[in-house]
Amino acid sequence: MTRPSRRRLSIALIALATVGGMLASPLARAQHAFPSRPLKIVVPYPPGGTTDLLARILAPRLGQAVVIDNKPGAGGVIGAQQVAKSPADGYTLVFATIASHAIIPALQSPPPYDPVKDFAPITLVAGTPNVRVPPASLHEISCRSC
Repeated sequence: MTRPSRRRLSIALIALATVGGMLASPLARAQHAFPSRPLKIVVPYPPGGTTDLLARILAPRLGQAVVIDNKPGAGGVIGAQQVAKSPADGYTLVFATIASHAIIPALQSPPPYDPVKDFAPITLVAGTPNVRVPPASLHEISCRSC
C-alpha cells in the first residue's frame, strides 16, 4: 500500500469507529436502563400478614417504584402461578415462601409450576427457625430408661 492509501484507510477506520460508537451508544444505554418502569412484587398471601409486611419493608429499599400485589389463595399457589406465567423480564417478582415453592409443589401431582425452572431466586429476605417442643409428659415416658 502506498502512503496516501494507508492514510485513507486509517481515516476510514477512525470514521467507522466513531460512527459505530455513536450508533451503538443508545443501544448500550437502553440495555442498562433496567428498571425503566415500576416493579411488581406479587405477595401470594393476604395483606397484613408477615409475608406482606416484609415485602412492604423491602420495597422502598429497592430504589425503584414498586407495586405490591396481594394474590392470596391455595397456600400461595395463585400468586406464584401468576408470576410463573408472566414474562420473564424481571419486572414481576414473587415473594416466595417454603409453602409456595416447596410444600405445595411436593404435595400436588403434577405441580402447578416448577419452582426451580419457572423462577430465578434473587435473595433470602427472612428465615423462620422452627422448634418442636413436646409436652413434658412425653419427655418422662421417653426418659424412663435414662
